[in-house]
Amino acid sequence: MKRLIVMNWKSHAEKPIEVYSNLKILCESHTGFNYNTLNNYLSKSTIPFENDVVRIERKVVHTEPVKKRQIVLVGKKVKAHGHDEEKQNKDFWLSRPPAERLDAVNRLRAQVVKNERMDKNFGLKRRLR
Repeated sequence: MKRLIVMNWKSHAEKPIEVYSNLKILCESHTGFNYNTLNNYLSKSTIPFENDVVRIERKVVHTEPVKKRQIVLVGKKVKAHGHDEEKQNKDFWLSRPPAERLDAVNRLRAQVVKNERMDKNFGLKRRLR
């Protein structure tokens, strides 16, 4: 909920309505209006200030509340007892292609041993005769 100040000009044709977020800004931009006088008018049972040139009133704007964020469930819900996580992991990795499995092993090893380089030679190189 917000309260805005709406200023209706009676003589201006091109911009008959001006909206301000608070009364202080209105009084700073239009120095002919006194802050205390307008505040007395607008605070007492929402009586608008009105003269031959302008009508100033306070309007209440109801804004929609911000929706609460919800955490999205990433994995499946499983029972704590009777769930075999090792079997589930094994079934998952056996369903993946070999290249992806090798890449996962390389990444895990790189995280565990950070300062060592991995030896990617799988065997000894021999010369052909």
